[in-house]
Amino acid sequence: MRTSEKPAVNAAAGLSGPASRKLPVPPRERKPALAALAVLLILGGALATTLLVLRSGDRVSAIRVTQQIGAGQKFTEQALEEVKIAADSGVDYVSWSQRAQVTNSFAAVTILPGTLLTNKMGVRASTELGQGKATIGLSLKPGQMPSGVQPGDRVQVIYVPSRSSQGQTRVLAESALVFSVGDKSRTGNSGQITVVVDATASPELVGFASSGEIAVAELPGAR
Repeated sequence: MRTSEKPAVNAAAGLSGPASRKLPVPPRERKPALAALAVLLILGGALATTLLVLRSGDRVSAIRVTQQIGAGQKFTEQALEEVKIAADSGVDYVSWSQRAQVTNSFAAVTILPGTLLTNKMGVRASTELGQGKATIGLSLKPGQMPSGVQPGDRVQVIYVPSRSSQGQTRVLAESALVFSVGDKSRTGNSGQITVVVDATASPELVGFASSGEIAVAELPGAR
């Protein structure tokens, strides 16, 4: 008696059935709120960058001093130059448009070259050229004045008697203000200076200056 054999189940065929198919994947959920936030952040960053660029170019014209100006001296046009600074620097600067008023005022303190001028550095009236003061011109020989003396420096004016005189060396002006210094390129003589002294000392000082018995000594730091 022959027993009929059942056909073998094809395993490969079973893999191609419905069970082998992938499960459906749900579509990704869109988040419009996050997308809008990203756009806002990008726009905000671009706006901030633009503002920084614009503010970096926000400059104003101010006044910078190019030459030393002594306390009590008048400002000159040659000693001023225009410079650009940030508008929000916080400095109490003097605007370049006010230079006409500046040249009609005086320095309250000694101002060094390269200094940005502020309102507190100028005064309407000179404290050095007021009542009780006198300006005296001195023509000094080599050795009677140190090199490098500039307007605004403080010097001692000293009586140095000649060999024929019977006086003694003494100080005539303890702290005289150098008001101006001769231009070497024009005169070739570095000994031409003008000093401001007390009016009471001027007669004696002029007398000794005329006979060449005057010397000056610089007082470093006494500005």
